[in-house]
Amino acid sequence: MKLSSRSAVIALSVTLGLSGCIWSPGQHMARSGGSDTGIRTVGNDQLDLIPITPKLIAMERASRVDAHALPPALADWRPSDYTIGPGDVLYITVWDHPELTVPAGAQQQLNAAGRHVQADGNLFYPYIGTVKAAGQTPEQLRQAITTRLARYIESPQVDVSILTYASQRVWVTGAAANAATVPLTTVPLTLNDAISQSGINPTQADLSGLRLTRDGVTYTLDLDQQARDAIYLRDGDHLYIPFLDAKEVFVVGEVMQPGALDFRTGSISLSQAIGRARGLAQISASGNAVYVIRGSRDLETAPSVVYQLEAKSPAAFAVASQFELLPGDVVFVGAAGITRWNRFVTQLLPFSSIIRNAAGTSNDI
Repeated sequence: MKLSSRSAVIALSVTLGLSGCIWSPGQHMARSGGSDTGIRTVGNDQLDLIPITPKLIAMERASRVDAHALPPALADWRPSDYTIGPGDVLYITVWDHPELTVPAGAQQQLNAAGRHVQADGNLFYPYIGTVKAAGQTPEQLRQAITTRLARYIESPQVDVSILTYASQRVWVTGAAANAATVPLTTVPLTLNDAISQSGINPTQADLSGLRLTRDGVTYTLDLDQQARDAIYLRDGDHLYIPFLDAKEVFVVGEVMQPGALDFRTGSISLSQAIGRARGLAQISASGNAVYVIRGSRDLETAPSVVYQLEAKSPAAFAVASQFELLPGDVVFVGAAGITRWNRFVTQLLPFSSIIRNAAGTSNDI
């Protein structure tokens, strides 16, 4: 019996010693040297531990203002007058000459009376023959037809309108309710107009990561931030509305409902994420062990960053409400000291029972 008791004591001592050498996110990460930030080594990885303070929030907010500024290439561009192109269908009216306006008579459908701009940019019109339409505005084409018809008709009164817009378009794809092409017309088309026409899938669309590709350059836009900016679209623009499945944060640890959270708007704050996880576990959570883990894109050149919120004071949640999370962030809430001890004892008891039974068996032998 002395041998079995001694074995159990040794096993317990070794286990306690090993447990003190292993770091887990539930343990409090003290800042060394009294500094607010610094590189820490955890296992084989390096991380940068930064406290969440009003100063940090102010710095990040300033950087976000610069990031949300509309690029000059989009902000300064304004559309010119609409120019006719191949595929457009025109309706040309010559007043007091219905035989030219509607050759088949009043029973002819309006669309059938339209003049189709051919692939080479030309159209045919009675008396004057082939007319170059592509590249001209409706007003320029009206003047050209008027000048040429004046050889055959005294003081012709001509009007040119567009029945079908087909030569200029933008593409809207991704999490749109109706992914399709949106034609450009004589009325300038804005980003908001295109989204309104195509619609948004309300359960899948990420409104803060719109991607507009123009001339081979892709711009990322936040619909909330740019809602007041008139972004005009041009022929060939491609607007992609991303899906929400790539925009998640994860809340784990001592919270009431851990899991993955998505967000449709530009950001979600730390307090919102904790709130959607039903708050901290009252009994087991440690107020000083609320961490936001943000991985580095290149761990070989830059450490991961861990932000710490000391949430024992209610005032800390006012700071948390201003700290914005990024997609992929992990919010970890560690356990209080007594909770960790209780769990350790719970895990240790079966192990010590096995050692005791093994020692008893050896004595019997």
